[in-house]
Amino acid sequence: MRSYLRRGRVTFGLCCRAGEFILALGPLGTIEPRADRNAKLSMRRTVLHDEHIALGARMAPFGGFEMPIQYTGILAEHHAVRSAAAVFDVCHMGEFRIQGETALADLENLLSCDVASLEPGRCRYGFLCTEDGGVLDDQIVYRLGTDEFMMVVNAGTQDRDFAWICEHLSPASRALNVSAETAKLDLQGPSSVRILNRLLDEPIEALRYFHFRQAMFEREPILVSRTGYTGEIGFELYCSADLAPRLWRACLESDAAPAGLGARDTLRLEMGYPLHGHELSRERNAAEAGMDWALSRSKTFIGATAVRTPDAVKERLVGLVLEGRRSARSGQVVIDATGVPVGRVTSGSFAPSLKVAVAMAYVRTDLTGPGQVLGIDAGRHRLTARVTETPFYRLGSARRPFREFLV
Repeated sequence: MRSYLRRGRVTFGLCCRAGEFILALGPLGTIEPRADRNAKLSMRRTVLHDEHIALGARMAPFGGFEMPIQYTGILAEHHAVRSAAAVFDVCHMGEFRIQGETALADLENLLSCDVASLEPGRCRYGFLCTEDGGVLDDQIVYRLGTDEFMMVVNAGTQDRDFAWICEHLSPASRALNVSAETAKLDLQGPSSVRILNRLLDEPIEALRYFHFRQAMFEREPILVSRTGYTGEIGFELYCSADLAPRLWRACLESDAAPAGLGARDTLRLEMGYPLHGHELSRERNAAEAGMDWALSRSKTFIGATAVRTPDAVKERLVGLVLEGRRSARSGQVVIDATGVPVGRVTSGSFAPSLKVAVAMAYVRTDLTGPGQVLGIDAGRHRLTARVTETPFYRLGSARRPFREFLV
């Protein structure tokens, strides 16, 4: 079988890298895009673009693509994932194939996570770091075989990532950018198992977290990965670009709600998941993100020395719960009790599942203990926040046993 890898003011903030797009959601669903409208003219489109237009999606630039931000509304789409299921178009993401007898050694050097311990059928999250410890990108690496791997990267960094990887490959390794021929749909939520098994030619009886397998949909191969960006049980589905519209429509016909990037952002923020360009960047040492499990201590990799330097961590990424419903915005300054700047907000939004405003911020290390009271300079207002452990939302189903969802 061939395989494809290929009542009060409620505010939300959906952000990507500076200069691309920022979306603010005002009072209960008012979209306020702040971007050059002419930017749409230069945007690429995914293979599902016509599907989104037919559904009346609100579109906006994101990561170099014109992407759906919402359909019926961010709140409804967010709750659909938490309580039932929704499907996201994430075809803008990049996919690379790396293969050859030295592919494993090269990836061990390139990635911050352990790769050698992965068995075929498993995948792992990690960073592409610079020599000085900055994060070029975060990614998931899939082990397809002994000497064959797939790497999934962010859309806005895809070209730079691929050039960096090729620059650091041995002569016996080969990298292929298969993004254009590969589509990716994320089916997420407690009902996703039932929906997926309804669609597959042969149902899946078991699949562990961060494991994947090949399957068939309408006699066409797809790769089913039990991963996602929402905190709920779900799947990232990789297939050919030609098959994607049929798979998308089949998900909708099986009661998955269409969901846009607005809900994807609020869902990931409730879980404390980082977004490259906000929580992660080339200018920020990877050790400061607090994701030590993604930084191997048992091997060397590009940037390892800088990441392990004792004075590498000057600030720490923390979660903040705000008083009231007003959200913090990316870039706002975090201050201590005397008004002295001690950090900066990276992401902020009203959390629909919790009915409070939450944020993530880099804060001076001596002020990162749980319960620490801090302020946020929001211009005319000073917001009060308390440091809290993440995830903010703790009822997610992502790691629950697969069998619980088979009925």
